[in-house]
Amino acid sequence: MRARTAIACSVADQGVTALTNILVLVAAARLSTVADFARFSAVYLVFSILLGASGAYTGQPLVLRRGADDETRGACRSAVAFTLLAATALGTLLATVCLLVPGDTARALMMLGLVLPVVLGQDAMRYAFSTLSLPHLALLCDVLRLACVLGSLAVQPHGAGAARLVTVWGLSALPALLLSATLLHRRTAGTPLRVRPLLRRGHLGQRFVVEFGVGNATSQLSVLGLGAVGSPLVVGALRGATTLFGPLNVLYTSATGFGPPLLGRLGSRRRQVRATAALGAVLAATAALWAAALALLPDAAGRELLGDTWPTAAALLPATGSQYAAMAVGTCGLLALRMLDPRTTLSIQVVFSLAAVAFLAGGYALGGVTGAAWGLCLGSVCKAVATWTRVVRLRARETPGRETVSASAVRSGS
Repeated sequence: MRARTAIACSVADQGVTALTNILVLVAAARLSTVADFARFSAVYLVFSILLGASGAYTGQPLVLRRGADDETRGACRSAVAFTLLAATALGTLLATVCLLVPGDTARALMMLGLVLPVVLGQDAMRYAFSTLSLPHLALLCDVLRLACVLGSLAVQPHGAGAARLVTVWGLSALPALLLSATLLHRRTAGTPLRVRPLLRRGHLGQRFVVEFGVGNATSQLSVLGLGAVGSPLVVGALRGATTLFGPLNVLYTSATGFGPPLLGRLGSRRRQVRATAALGAVLAATAALWAAALALLPDAAGRELLGDTWPTAAALLPATGSQYAAMAVGTCGLLALRMLDPRTTLSIQVVFSLAAVAFLAGGYALGGVTGAAWGLCLGSVCKAVATWTRVVRLRARETPGRETVSASAVRSGS
């Protein structure tokens, strides 16, 4: 497959996956009461954390491989098998624990545990197809999943509980899982199945999980914590607001996923940093325009998107829009650091992810849900400032006879 076609299929696949996540939340908001959507949002947050951790542990190390020899195909088969086994064990534990806990949220979490092998297994196969340079197959399976999810949720009655929606959403991924398994088996049958290397100390995925935990899961867990100690409605409100900005996540993911190889063609570090800064400005402007467009939506159109959650989500648009503009600048700053010296990103992720949690809690204490949203925005602003400050310092320290560590060097050393 030509490089341009592969990139187009990969971007399209990311778009379909993001669209699926957005439409699932939109459908749940329209079908549920405010309280039920808050429960569904909390469960979906748990799934998002588990999905990100699974991808970091098995998917990201897998896509660093090159070629389609027996070793690489065997690694794909092993990664999928490991994900299915781990998801089954974790899902069984989650379902068993939640079975003993009363409440609607516990029942929804129990159903998440039962469908966890389906949703995580299907995602693992997307990484396998990408590694084997078969992104069109991942796109095909994700389009099937999108159709099945929307079709299944469309026939649910209004007022369906969170546990029912979680079950329908999870089982609707089963056709895509079976199709993915069939297509992958044809290309990996007969290759060695080695699961133990994924459990060994020093596996690259262990580092990636740490970076994911401090960079992404921390803020999501803090939102869940606010819902537990404060009001559960805060989860639905913040989740509803961020759902409206879902398309921007596709742009950010594409930038970080395809940025390094494209920036590498520019040659000099100076041109790379300038191009990254320009990309950050474009993405930040896009976020501002998207927020303005959402703010101009009539209430009737907003309720068509998020149902009863729209009024609370609409009140958070200024804060969430500002947060996403800052996230655009920070994401491109991290991208520039990856090009200059990838060892510098982890400390920034740790410090400013914890700072964002503190800002979130402080904002909630001072101004409720709106204050929490502005706290998240402040955390993103500080992170963006820190990343670009580090970029400027690294550029200032560079001399013609001194080279910074490249991402390729770090990967080869790993």
